[in-house]
Amino acid sequence: MRLASALLFAVVSVSSAQSNDPFKLFLWERGVGFESPLSSDMRVYLWFYEWNMFEARREGQHTGGSYDNPKQLSSDGSRSTVGPEDLRLTVDQSGDLRLKVVNRSGHDWPELAGVIPCFNPGPEDERNRQFANTKTYFYGSDGLGRMIKREIHFNETLRPLLDRASPRGEFVFSHKWPTSKNDAREGVIIRESSDGQWVTAIAWDDFLSVQGHNPWECMHLCVRVGPLRQGEERTIKGKVYLFQGTKEDALHRYLEDFNR
Repeated sequence: MRLASALLFAVVSVSSAQSNDPFKLFLWERGVGFESPLSSDMRVYLWFYEWNMFEARREGQHTGGSYDNPKQLSSDGSRSTVGPEDLRLTVDQSGDLRLKVVNRSGHDWPELAGVIPCFNPGPEDERNRQFANTKTYFYGSDGLGRMIKREIHFNETLRPLLDRASPRGEFVFSHKWPTSKNDAREGVIIRESSDGQWVTAIAWDDFLSVQGHNPWECMHLCVRVGPLRQGEERTIKGKVYLFQGTKEDALHRYLEDFNR
């Protein structure tokens, strides 16, 4: 039985308008944003991008990304592109994400290589206060679980590689993101609004880790871009969700969209 089928009993249906009406896309200083067609106050922001992990793009276990990248919104507002040519994110009004990655770094990237876009409620002067909280969930060994503090939850299928990289689970970023003993099973992070009426989520079909609750009350879903040899390219599928509903609704839609 598919995981999605096993969870149907917990799902509250959402209306077709909430599910299918297109987002209003907008550009902001650090990337692209999504506004609900039902409320101009309901906005979420994608900072593209904040970090490199495990040799992606730059040598080193954890290096800074750059948000000062080209950004473009189509004249009809239906499509946006963000990022340099070798790390180009394409976004459409349905919330679909496509990340095209080309390794032009001068070194091969290992299996653990990843990049972290920062999904968040917005900068201080325009923050969506309904999502500026820590009601954040990931999918672990016991199903949906609350994210605690700033722990990093690694993809459980990559645990052997991570253990070889650091048998004690200590990395150069562990002082700020300690390694959780509870690994993630799915590449999705979900947050419920403070009033419990709305939900937002981000998902990728290949991921390294989930982490969050940094200064912007953000959600870090690390997109796995490795292994990738010099000159090779790949495309990774993702999705942003924002609608009236619950964390179970968001999980169900993720499972359906990604054929889990």
